[in-house]
Amino acid sequence: MTSNGPSSVAGGSQVRSGALVPTNNVTTLEGVTVRARIDPALTVDDVVKQLCINLKIKESPANFALRDETDELVTNDNLRKKIKGKVNLKLVNAPSREARETADKLSQKNERNLKLTLFSLQKFIREDQFAQEFINRNGLEELVSVIYDSNGNTLAYALAAMQNLMELDYGWATLDDEFIFLVVQILSAPTSLINVCRPATAILKKLVEADPMNTPGSLLASSSRIVFEQMRKQDRLLETVVNRLGSADTAMAQYSMMLINSLLTHASDARWDEFIAELERLNVRKAVIRLMSLHIMEDLTSCILDFQANIVRVTYRKKTTLVEPESELSHAAALDYIWASSKLGQEKDDQGVVKWRQLGFETENMVQEFSEVGVLGLDCLKKFVENDPDFSKVHSLATHFFLRMWTESGAAREDFTRIAALVRSQVKVALRSENVRSWQEVEHDFNELEYRAVRDRQMKELELEDDLLSKVPVRNLRTKLYKESYEFVRQQRIQCLLQGAWFVNALPQSSPREPVRRPGRPWRFMRLDMGQKYLHYVDSAVKFPVRSGLEDLPERIDVSMISEIATGTCAPPPNVLRDENGLPPTSPLIPSPLSFSLLSAHEGSLADQIAPDQSRWADWTDGLNMLRRDGGHVASKETASFVQALTEIGLKIKLLDLSGEKVEIPSGLVAGPPPTNTDFFFSDLL
Repeated sequence: MTSNGPSSVAGGSQVRSGALVPTNNVTTLEGVTVRARIDPALTVDDVVKQLCINLKIKESPANFALRDETDELVTNDNLRKKIKGKVNLKLVNAPSREARETADKLSQKNERNLKLTLFSLQKFIREDQFAQEFINRNGLEELVSVIYDSNGNTLAYALAAMQNLMELDYGWATLDDEFIFLVVQILSAPTSLINVCRPATAILKKLVEADPMNTPGSLLASSSRIVFEQMRKQDRLLETVVNRLGSADTAMAQYSMMLINSLLTHASDARWDEFIAELERLNVRKAVIRLMSLHIMEDLTSCILDFQANIVRVTYRKKTTLVEPESELSHAAALDYIWASSKLGQEKDDQGVVKWRQLGFETENMVQEFSEVGVLGLDCLKKFVENDPDFSKVHSLATHFFLRMWTESGAAREDFTRIAALVRSQVKVALRSENVRSWQEVEHDFNELEYRAVRDRQMKELELEDDLLSKVPVRNLRTKLYKESYEFVRQQRIQCLLQGAWFVNALPQSSPREPVRRPGRPWRFMRLDMGQKYLHYVDSAVKFPVRSGLEDLPERIDVSMISEIATGTCAPPPNVLRDENGLPPTSPLIPSPLSFSLLSAHEGSLADQIAPDQSRWADWTDGLNMLRRDGGHVASKETASFVQALTEIGLKIKLLDLSGEKVEIPSGLVAGPPPTNTDFFFSDLL
């Protein structure tokens, strides 16, 4: 900014004769707007200094700074951009001065000015110069005091200022456990305002994630542990946070999701079991599913993906955690609940006490029995017992039913698989619609039905649904064979097009007002070129032997122009082909079932033909459909039946190979262990 020669700062809106063209308007603290030419080569400090000189401001230029109309601080990095954009600027207090005044105003706690002071603090606290001076002037302590003593919108502004301050890596390490408990209390209250809960949630998340490396020796070195301790004092906190996942306010739902993710990530071993159990009791997964259906937001999607990754970690940890009832009270309690729910008594055999073996376990060693599934398996079994308390009755009924069917059918050892399948079938029937059927009906299906009636029902079911063909691997095999059969038929149909054929030039259907478009010659020979881009043809009064190649076919149709192959659209010309025996019988001007038209989106019909027989019609209509870019549509039953027949033949041959080698076809794939970390992605299926 120049200061010699004509004045660089002109009062009002006029520029004196000979003055340089101004670049920006600058508004002073007194509200006066002046026009100034700012040299982009200067630093911000030099610009402020020259402004103070030209405006005859006696205070030190260090007390002032420049901001734009959005209160963004003008720095050496963005000065040129502001000048080039002719942005309106304001000469304001320097950040350090503003910070001192803000800290002093907070200490005075003047209710009239407090909201305005906090509102400005939200914006300026992110700036390093402001934040450093604010902290040096005990501003953090004053802000915490305001948070303790205020409510409503004043509290919301104060918490938002604290949230923005905590985005810095310094300045808030002195926050103590009393402040953490205060934030927990605010969040635990279901009646807290949304604009209060949003920053409070973000603050608690930041406290959970505080890095001990950045705060050595301070309280925040163990803030995660302190947060969990304070949460235990307010048992409604987690429930309230989970409930807020269903908030109509997207930002509130996002902050709540981020806090849950942080707690999942930073839960210590000492608190892990208790925290996960509480989340499962609150059915947090169902809340997240509802959240996915209520909101569409990229940041929210990222939070949900983080949650899914955390759930994978939780599941894997449970699966790899051994069941140890001797040392873990929760494991012992779960096993005791399962045993008590079975309503069985201990027995003895030559191996000793028979307890867990009565429920289907191979041994009485529960550590060994759950070694492959860990605590995850124990939790699943316990949940099953909780949801189905009568499972022991069903187990007893099914066992007695098995023994009765064995006796009534006169089964031998080799019939075990057959009887087992019969029992499985009856269990499905007896437990159908179990939420509405009475227990007496279930007992009747197991105790009263005779072997013959059960067997007849099973046979009817097998007739309706072939168990082998319904298995997933076989269905996948059928799909693969269908694609192969379709491609085989497609190549055969295209080969027919390459060979060419004679057709009748037909009369397309038209409205009564439109003149009938009669073909000049009755016959047309068409052939597809080897590049499969053009249909070459010749019109003739009589059929003649057409040589191979394209020499006899001077005309052509661009295949890419064909948008649709319409069938049954045209009739043979009257009195032209009366003596031709190779054509199907039809009345004049009545569409022939062997007719087809090649339609263009912009040029109407490109060709109207009648095939000499059904086979030729199917070859060409389906061949042309399969040739198009969006091919795949099969118009004729003949081609569709051909593809289906080839698929079924191929499937039976494959199954004969498998059955001949006595290969057992599984009902599905067994999932492997989950990944040990989240460093993976899902590839596209080939």
